[in-house]
Amino acid sequence: MNDVASDTQVNKEKLVRDLQRVISDAEELLHATAGQTEGKLVEMRERIRSNLMDARHKLGDLEDKVKDKTKEVARATDDYVHEHPWPAIGAAVGVGLVIGLLIGRR
Repeated sequence: MNDVASDTQVNKEKLVRDLQRVISDAEELLHATAGQTEGKLVEMRERIRSNLMDARHKLGDLEDKVKDKTKEVARATDDYVHEHPWPAIGAAVGVGLVIGLLIGRR
Protein backbone atom coordinates (compact mmCIF):
# COMPACT_ATOMS: atom_id res chain seq x y z
CA MET A 1 0.00 0.00 0.00
CA ASN A 2 3.00 2.30 0.53
CA ASP A 3 3.95 1.91 -3.13
CA VAL A 4 0.47 3.05 -4.14
CA ALA A 5 0.68 6.12 -1.93
CA SER A 6 4.16 7.06 -3.16
CA ASP A 7 3.18 6.52 -6.84
CA THR A 8 0.10 8.67 -6.33
CA GLN A 9 2.17 11.39 -4.68
CA VAL A 10 4.72 11.36 -7.52
CA ASN A 11 1.95 11.56 -10.10
CA LYS A 12 0.33 14.45 -8.25
CA GLU A 13 3.63 16.31 -8.12
CA LYS A 14 4.19 15.79 -11.86
CA LEU A 15 0.66 17.00 -12.60
CA VAL A 16 1.17 20.10 -10.48
CA ARG A 17 4.45 20.88 -12.28
CA ASP A 18 2.73 20.46 -15.65
CA LEU A 19 -0.13 22.72 -14.66
CA GLN A 20 2.33 25.32 -13.34
CA ARG A 21 4.12 25.20 -16.69
CA VAL A 22 0.81 25.76 -18.50
CA ILE A 23 0.00 28.71 -16.26
CA SER A 24 3.45 30.17 -16.82
CA ASP A 25 3.05 29.83 -20.58
CA ALA A 26 -0.39 31.45 -20.42
CA GLU A 27 1.03 34.41 -18.50
CA GLU A 28 3.82 34.72 -21.06
CA LEU A 29 1.20 34.69 -23.81
CA LEU A 30 -0.67 37.53 -22.14
CA HIS A 31 2.48 39.60 -21.95
CA ALA A 32 3.32 38.85 -25.58
CA THR A 33 -0.13 39.82 -26.87
CA ALA A 34 0.20 43.21 -25.20
CA GLY A 35 2.91 44.09 -27.74
CA GLN A 36 1.20 42.23 -30.62
CA THR A 37 4.36 40.42 -31.77
CA GLU A 38 2.80 38.03 -34.25
CA GLY A 39 5.65 35.49 -34.65
CA LYS A 40 6.22 35.07 -30.93
CA LEU A 41 2.48 34.94 -30.31
CA VAL A 42 1.95 32.02 -32.68
CA GLU A 43 4.89 30.12 -31.17
CA MET A 44 3.58 30.56 -27.62
CA ARG A 45 0.05 29.57 -28.57
CA GLU A 46 1.37 26.33 -30.03
CA ARG A 47 3.44 25.67 -26.91
CA ILE A 48 0.43 26.31 -24.65
CA ARG A 49 -1.74 24.03 -26.75
CA SER A 50 0.88 21.28 -26.55
CA ASN A 51 1.26 21.69 -22.78
CA LEU A 52 -2.51 21.59 -22.27
CA MET A 53 -2.79 18.38 -24.28
CA ASP A 54 0.02 16.79 -22.24
CA ALA A 55 -1.63 17.86 -18.98
CA ARG A 56 -5.00 16.47 -20.09
CA HIS A 57 -3.47 13.10 -21.00
CA LYS A 58 -1.60 12.88 -17.70
CA LEU A 59 -4.72 13.86 -15.79
CA GLY A 60 -6.67 11.15 -17.63
CA ASP A 61 -4.00 8.57 -16.81
CA LEU A 62 -4.01 9.61 -13.17
CA GLU A 63 -7.80 9.36 -13.08
CA ASP A 64 -7.67 5.83 -14.52
CA LYS A 65 -5.08 4.77 -11.93
CA VAL A 66 -7.16 6.20 -9.09
CA LYS A 67 -10.25 4.35 -10.36
CA ASP A 68 -8.31 1.09 -10.58
CA LYS A 69 -6.88 1.48 -7.06
CA THR A 70 -10.30 2.37 -5.67
CA LYS A 71 -11.79 -0.79 -7.18
CA GLU A 72 -8.90 -2.83 -5.81
CA VAL A 73 -9.37 -1.43 -2.30
CA ALA A 74 -13.14 -1.99 -2.49
CA ARG A 75 -12.59 -5.62 -3.49
CA ALA A 76 -10.08 -6.15 -0.67
CA THR A 77 -12.50 -4.61 1.83
CA ASP A 78 -15.35 -6.78 0.57
CA ASP A 79 -13.19 -9.90 0.85
CA TYR A 80 -12.13 -8.98 4.38
CA VAL A 81 -15.71 -8.36 5.51
CA HIS A 82 -16.82 -11.71 4.08
CA GLU A 83 -13.94 -13.55 5.75
CA HIS A 84 -14.21 -11.73 9.10
CA PRO A 85 -17.79 -10.50 9.53
CA TRP A 86 -17.82 -10.00 13.31
CA PRO A 87 -14.71 -7.83 13.59
CA ALA A 88 -16.04 -5.76 10.66
CA ILE A 89 -19.41 -5.33 12.41
CA GLY A 90 -17.62 -4.37 15.63
CA ALA A 91 -15.50 -1.79 13.82
CA ALA A 92 -18.58 -0.34 12.12
CA VAL A 93 -20.40 -0.08 15.46
CA GLY A 94 -17.35 1.60 17.02
CA VAL A 95 -17.04 4.13 14.22
CA GLY A 96 -20.79 4.80 14.38
CA LEU A 97 -20.59 5.32 18.13
CA VAL A 98 -17.72 7.79 17.81
CA ILE A 99 -19.50 9.71 15.05
CA GLY A 100 -22.69 9.75 17.10
CA LEU A 101 -20.85 11.12 20.12
CA LEU A 102 -19.17 13.81 18.04
CA ILE A 103 -22.45 14.87 16.46
CA GLY A 104 -24.16 14.83 19.86
CA ARG A 105 -21.60 17.29 21.26
CA ARG A 106 -22.83 20.10 19.02
